Amino acid sequence: MQARKIKDDIYWVGAIDWDRRLFDELIPLPDGTSYNAYLVRASEKTALIDTVDLTMEHMLVERLDNLGVESIDYIIANHAEQDHSGALPRMLEKFPTAKVATTPKGKGMLMDLLLIPEEKFIAVDDKETLSLGNKNLEFIHAPWVHWPETMLTYLREDKILFPCDFFGSHLATSNLYATDEARVYEAAKRYYAEIMMPFRKAIEKNLRKLEGYDIELIAPSHGPIYHRPQFILEAYRDWVFGPPKNVVVLPYISMHGSTRRMVEYFVEALIEKGVGVKQFDLAATDIGELAMALVDAATLVVGTPTVLTGAHPNVVYAAYLANALRPKLQFTSIVGSYGWGGKMVDQFVGMLANLKVETLEPVIVKGFPKGEDFEALNRLAATIAQKHKERNFTRR
Repeated sequence: MQARKIKDDIYWVGAIDWDRRLFDELIPLPDGTSYNAYLVRASEKTALIDTVDLTMEHMLVERLDNLGVESIDYIIANHAEQDHSGALPRMLEKFPTAKVATTPKGKGMLMDLLLIPEEKFIAVDDKETLSLGNKNLEFIHAPWVHWPETMLTYLREDKILFPCDFFGSHLATSNLYATDEARVYEAAKRYYAEIMMPFRKAIEKNLRKLEGYDIELIAPSHGPIYHRPQFILEAYRDWVFGPPKNVVVLPYISMHGSTRRMVEYFVEALIEKGVGVKQFDLAATDIGELAMALVDAATLVVGTPTVLTGAHPNVVYAAYLANALRPKLQFTSIVGSYGWGGKMVDQFVGMLANLKVETLEPVIVKGFPKGEDFEALNRLAATIAQKHKERNFTRR
């Protein structure tokens, strides 16, 4: 297994996980992933920036061996999560004189997670630099992107930013660089939606923190390297700072056809009024696709039948997900049916406590929808279209 040269004395030495399909036993990985690690050789010292998942530490070892690496002075731990730190104990065993440079919080977490002794660490401050001789590393603390201990590393002379999970994408590809930008954009947006969006306020601060840096390459811990950094920086600015779009996200489930009929009618009513719709059948939906749709949407409307006086469990999960991810939603509502009664509207509204949204008049019908119920759906669609227009949510 060969290392891949990025620039003189800078190499990718990570691992591609082509077959992994689930992350944290929760997040679907339809395109696999990678665990990127980077070796920087300088005139006096050598640094390894991040490691790989424990399951693939043999790949990291082989790439370093094939490069003829006999010693490493510093291992930079940008993030303590084990898909990047899992091979750290093996690296310290192989290079016993190496020191681990990380944030003070990172030090404590790595000691707890991997049982690494305290004397192995160098705790670095925000904006602190580490000289490797003719190359210098600058450490940029970036808490809550997406753990509290996270930092980024900037290689000054080569103008490379190593941001660990920031700007990453779960994408297994043989391309070292993000040459297929359409594919990478989708993977990076999914990654942002699932992992970074709950920390959007912290992301805002850290995007601004990077504005003074001259960056020629962004080399994240997952997915390909950005040889055109503005591509991913502009995407993040849109996802984080941009206004919501003229789009309704509509996750739903139907047990006996009543809610499905309401959803079908409601979607057509929205389209006729110029509102974009992204509809998801929760019986089969990839939650990553739903999360991606929430990045830009102005409104969330859920469709649900009543189960034991409440919303269907799949819809409860969708509401929980939206509340946890904290997208830029402005409005929400619920449509659905019941047989003898229920409290699903109160349940749904109570589950969105993290979102600063206006709840629009729901449409809840007894049994199969009738003429007056379709009129109520028309009114809800008209209200949403007007609300979007008033706030100038024009893009779809």
